[in-house]
Amino acid sequence: MNYRMVFYVLGRLMAAIGALMALPTVCAIFYRESVLPFIIPMAVAFLFGILLSFKKPKNNRFLARDGFVGVGLSWITVSLIGCLPYIISGAIPSFADAFFETVSGFTTTGASVIADIEAQAKSILFWRCFTHWIGGMGVLVFILAILPRSDIKNSNLMHLMKAEVPGPTVGKLVSKIADTARVLYGIYIALTLLEFLFLVFGEMDVFEAITHSFSTAGTGGFGVKNDSLASYSAYSQYVVAVFMLLFGTNLNIFFLIITGHFIRAVKSEELRWYFCIVTAAVAGIFISVGLQTAFTEGAFRHSFFQVASIISTTGFYSADFELWPVITHVIILILMFCGGCAGSTAGGIKISRIMLLLKNGKREVRYIAHPRAMISVKLEGKTVDHDTIRGTTSYIIVFIALLVSSVLAVIAIEGCDLITGFTSVSTCLNNVGPGLGEVGPTDSFGTLANPTKLILCFDMLAGRLELFPMLMLFSPSAWKHHS
Repeated sequence: MNYRMVFYVLGRLMAAIGALMALPTVCAIFYRESVLPFIIPMAVAFLFGILLSFKKPKNNRFLARDGFVGVGLSWITVSLIGCLPYIISGAIPSFADAFFETVSGFTTTGASVIADIEAQAKSILFWRCFTHWIGGMGVLVFILAILPRSDIKNSNLMHLMKAEVPGPTVGKLVSKIADTARVLYGIYIALTLLEFLFLVFGEMDVFEAITHSFSTAGTGGFGVKNDSLASYSAYSQYVVAVFMLLFGTNLNIFFLIITGHFIRAVKSEELRWYFCIVTAAVAGIFISVGLQTAFTEGAFRHSFFQVASIISTTGFYSADFELWPVITHVIILILMFCGGCAGSTAGGIKISRIMLLLKNGKREVRYIAHPRAMISVKLEGKTVDHDTIRGTTSYIIVFIALLVSSVLAVIAIEGCDLITGFTSVSTCLNNVGPGLGEVGPTDSFGTLANPTKLILCFDMLAGRLELFPMLMLFSPSAWKHHS
């Protein structure tokens, strides 16, 4: 591993996180709150950032394993820095709790240990939601967008991009990786601003609109009220629901639309699957809830909102869905694992992987019937190579192994029921937020034991980084030095 280059990137990242803490500092000044919870972490981040990146290494070669290890270390580092405001302010004095809250923020999970959110300082609430926005696109993608072109070779930047951007494949929108990162961030910022304007037009004030836009953009789920969005108007709930679906869409689709390739965008196979799943889920939940209560506009709105929230892995809620019929819980669990599109800010397994698995299964069935036939798997009209299919299969196997082992560990530590143990791990591994049982939408993760929280922190990081960057940290071969 090229240690100097990895530490150089870490240094640039720490300096960037320190600079980003200026925003919650301004918020603290505006609301006349203490700025120390942000000034001290800023100083720490800048100090270590300068020390690590003061001199650019002569050898800027970056192998694939360097990218995976670098990304894993980067997310742990920003989480350690990001938890300091909670500890210093006293909002979350426990390190385990503060680290859990920060990891949940940066990984856009939205699982919280805070029982009374409305009792927190405005600047702390701003920082919670802002961590969603930072982590939504990826902390390293942000660095790629601001790094000078000469810092890392373009061919080596792809290793960082592949390790952090969700999905079975990663491509360039334009010729340079750094330019691709800038294009993606431009789309990300534009959509965030658009949602902010729609929310301000409703009953939300500027602070509420900003924080909810941050959380929606990152598909995170942190809010500023104890009941999430349940007490907001139907207008605000519809706006947030629509934007949750938009941010769960591959950002490349918006690039195609902007560049005039509208037909290519609407013909996206993954996009069609995405909205077909959403439509079917909304219909299923609406019928189930309607039969239990009544077929009202409110029943449809809550069904639509919850489907948008879960499939995009945002985690907001407009109603306590634990009170809904059991069949709706099954649909929600399926959506939780399904997740959004590849190349979006959503978590979960991703629509494209599910498409590949189903198509590969269909191919195997046809191959059994016709052993001599040459049958290929196609995605978006293109033949999928064997490495991509192998990688997707390997991902699912590792995903299931991590899910099962984490569930067993959580149940052993907590002594909880299967529903609580299974959904607490599932919601963290898929970066969703609310689960069922003792970790339902109206409950807090704060009652869990510290070892359980650390297990769930690892699951959140592994889920956000597509498993392998975190698992690579435990591989001795990944740490071997190369010239």
